[in-house]
Amino acid sequence: MIIILAGAIGRFPVGGQAWCELQYLLGLRHLGHDVFFLEDCGDGSWVYNWETEQLTTDLDYPIQYVQDCLEPFGFGNQWIYRVGDRSLGMSLDYFCDICAQADLLLVRGLSIFPWRDEYDWPKRRIFIDSDPGFTQIAIANGHRELKETVERCERLFTIGKNLGAPDCPIPTLGKQWLKTTFSVFLPHWSVTEVGNATHFTSILQWRSYQEVTYQGLSYGNKNQSFPQFVDLPKLTQQPLCLALTGGFPEELTEHGWDVVSGWRTSWSPNNYQQFIQGSRAEFGVAKQGYVVMRGGWFSDRSICYLASGRPVLIQDTGQGDWLPTGKGIVTFRDVDEALEGIAAINADYEGHRQAARAIAQEYFATEVVLPPLLEAAIANPIKHNKTT
Repeated sequence: MIIILAGAIGRFPVGGQAWCELQYLLGLRHLGHDVFFLEDCGDGSWVYNWETEQLTTDLDYPIQYVQDCLEPFGFGNQWIYRVGDRSLGMSLDYFCDICAQADLLLVRGLSIFPWRDEYDWPKRRIFIDSDPGFTQIAIANGHRELKETVERCERLFTIGKNLGAPDCPIPTLGKQWLKTTFSVFLPHWSVTEVGNATHFTSILQWRSYQEVTYQGLSYGNKNQSFPQFVDLPKLTQQPLCLALTGGFPEELTEHGWDVVSGWRTSWSPNNYQQFIQGSRAEFGVAKQGYVVMRGGWFSDRSICYLASGRPVLIQDTGQGDWLPTGKGIVTFRDVDEALEGIAAINADYEGHRQAARAIAQEYFATEVVLPPLLEAAIANPIKHNKTT
């Protein structure tokens, strides 16, 4: 098939975001499909320049980043970056020809705005929600661009594996959300030796966006869930390191955390991968909204730790409802359970390492995740109710 992946690399120039898109691009190509990357910024390209710590509208900055991320993996003439009536990368005429021939447009989150006529040309359009709960609440609260994108897609997928469960308050909006997960292209994420890896690490953005409110309840970011664990380093001999973006690094250092610059650590796909594979394990605090909504959220970042043979110690969001936990993946709800998880992983570290890789292979490998997603994508389209 000819597949267009609509995502974001240049607008969010960090290695973790780039790997989100690369896992799909590499995986779909591995399965034998012709894959193209689309990034559409709408009327203006507003990108945060990490080095100058300022927003920039200069297209050279994001374009260079997209090119540097994609070309080493063989996608040199298979991407386009669109801003208003301008485009860079492949020519617009060539891209429109691809749209006319495409079997599938795969839209990841709010990556297209506004919707252009040629995005209706592929035979099928699907939407993948990678921010369960926040996506649905944004639509319910009247987010026009996101609502339009969802209405244009014939099938909707979510990584919120518990969506629809009795203890999961995420609104379905009267639509059918098919379940999927992030995937990992294992040939590029092999098990690495531990070497001198000493720290449980976390790549953490203090606050991604403003908290949201739905039916009188508020759902927030990591700045609301992390404080209860701030004294954890004082309670364990296990070194803990945060690759932190935003927040208060000096205060966290005073509480015993080793803190490094988040954007420097994960600037490129290579930097990001090196940081993960140089870790002993992941210590992950989830967004407060994910914890409260119990959607079963499990991050693409944690999957990369698993694939590298690194155990994951992560805050409970309901993952245990669909993933094996206790070996390779250990969940916690409070400080005491986090301490128990650290002790358990260190007591049988090799066993947890082996289990981590096995979970990555069984639940998240390209060959496991993407074929059923594509099969559902090209089936007869579902007729969704209009979102009001």
